Amino acid sequence: MSSVPAKPPTAKPGRIDFAGSPRPTLGVEWEFALIDAETRDLSNEAAAVIADVGESPHVHKELLRNTIEVVTGVCDTVDEAMVDLRSTLRSAREIVHERGMELFCAGTHPFASWSTQKLTDAPRYAELIKRTQWWGRQMLIWGVHVHIGVSSAHKVMPIISSLLNQYPHLLALSASSPFWAGDDTGYASNRAMMFQQLPTAGLPFQFETWRQFEWFVHDQKKTGIIDHINEIRWDIRPSPHLGTIEVRVFDGVSNLRELAALVALTHCLVVDLDRRLDAGEQLPVMPPWHVQENKWRAARYGLDAIIILDADSNERLVTEDLDDLLTRLQPVAESLYCADELAAVADIPRRGASYQRQHQVAEASGGDLRAVVDSLVGELDI
Repeated sequence: MSSVPAKPPTAKPGRIDFAGSPRPTLGVEWEFALIDAETRDLSNEAAAVIADVGESPHVHKELLRNTIEVVTGVCDTVDEAMVDLRSTLRSAREIVHERGMELFCAGTHPFASWSTQKLTDAPRYAELIKRTQWWGRQMLIWGVHVHIGVSSAHKVMPIISSLLNQYPHLLALSASSPFWAGDDTGYASNRAMMFQQLPTAGLPFQFETWRQFEWFVHDQKKTGIIDHINEIRWDIRPSPHLGTIEVRVFDGVSNLRELAALVALTHCLVVDLDRRLDAGEQLPVMPPWHVQENKWRAARYGLDAIIILDADSNERLVTEDLDDLLTRLQPVAESLYCADELAAVADIPRRGASYQRQHQVAEASGGDLRAVVDSLVGELDI
């Protein structure tokens, strides 16, 4: 990850049209694992669940057969998105229950083995595993993706680069993957460390212009790294055909209240940066090495991370900086009708983030990781 100089004028990449959104819409993609109701292990029955659901734009298959993804339509408010998700989940959970399973969401499953999981039958997934081999087969992870509408392509890269300053806040708040294959990893978010092993995944390059992004995509395609722009799997990326910035930082979230809070925070952050651009402001950015270090600190220490704040290398405890951030964003939240949801972000440190709650359950149960699964399943409040 780095700032990127302009290409020489001899380069002639194709244009990438950015659909643009006339208003700051939002959409949410929420990945769920299927859990066997008796063993609490993963169940590779997603195809059967999706077949029972029928043709739906709101329930999708994913890389592994143990996963379904629940997707909203285009929404204007956080509340609208949560109502959309709740409606889909209620009907999907009935089908899941009838098949002897539960819905589960966290960044990782506490004890499941990656080697027993089955791949969804699709050429793009088969090609991914063929190329990435051992690391690709390790992707036993779940997350949440939030799309925010942006009006113009020229805003996209400055917003993404500046949004990286809040990367550690978003990851620390959502961190929910302390366990992997039965082991305590010592990380709040092991998922973040796992996912970046895939080619084209991880932190985005800090491009200054949309044209630089077009050159990048041209180079990626010409050298065979990608065939389609969707194969760029950055933690924050443009979605040109939707006219959105897609924030993919989050670990899996177990419940609607925390999800609404995190979606509100994302909505406010992107809209705030968008409005500051409209006002002629130069958005703040940090050197790539600070951004990279912040990601590691948040993944390792979660809400106890001391993060780097700016290009001058000032530091602060992430929760202390979060308090000031929420205060600054309150007027934005009011204009987006999500003031209550944004205020609920502060409840996450008070209650304990998911990785902290999982540790507490494991300790109280004498290390029984099935109890951790039970607690996460029980948190799905729909």
